[in-house]
Amino acid sequence: MNLYRNLAEWRAARRSEAFAGRSVGFVPTMGALHAGHRALLERARAENDKVVLSIFVNPTQFNDAGDLAHYPRSLSADLALATGLVDAVIIPTEPELYPDAYHYRVTEIALSRELEGEHRPGHFDGVLTVVLKLLNLVQPTRAYFGEKDWQQLWLIRGMVDALFLPCAIVACTTVRDGDGLALSSRNKRLSAEARKQAAEFPRLLASSADAAAAATALTQAGFSVDYVADRAGVRLGAVRLQGVRLIDNVRL
Repeated sequence: MNLYRNLAEWRAARRSEAFAGRSVGFVPTMGALHAGHRALLERARAENDKVVLSIFVNPTQFNDAGDLAHYPRSLSADLALATGLVDAVIIPTEPELYPDAYHYRVTEIALSRELEGEHRPGHFDGVLTVVLKLLNLVQPTRAYFGEKDWQQLWLIRGMVDALFLPCAIVACTTVRDGDGLALSSRNKRLSAEARKQAAEFPRLLASSADAAAAATALTQAGFSVDYVADRAGVRLGAVRLQGVRLIDNVRL
């Protein structure tokens, strides 16, 4: 597993004989890896000759400076989790990925302004911009994203199609804990009591008669609800618990 801490070294490696004619699977992350990320890496390993992982806490997708400051960072543990599954790990710096100081960015004008976009202004501009940069740098055959971030997944697919990028976007099933809570790096910030309560989030999303009933049930259960909405056979929700923001979705 080779580590690339600057992009010049990575770009030279990508042009090398080691990658020539090989299929490449790519998993972009912000670190704080867990079993959900491992599932993405395992699928990438099974379907490609080479696997590339990126670790970069992307500041442009945070509309809350406090959220960015508290985002967990655990590089040593991340590398341990990736060992045996990954050929290359890219760990770029912000000045390298944003030499333009974020003057150039990708903006989608419809889906990105609903749901997460309504509650996190500018979030998806940051997501789409950094993903486009990383896809251009890695030039993967396939890139792997979890279905937990349903809206993000659909926006990235739309961007790849609209900009004619030669990469397949592969959706991977959400990985959950035994009590049903979707795995997330943010779960680490919950107290033991709140972590137990958080398991009610997916249960109430799935068991309620409609989106409005789910929002009411979640509020009664002690969550602060940003939204619950039904889209294309999927119920999506975002809540806050102990100041930690959780998102999830269930198929109807």
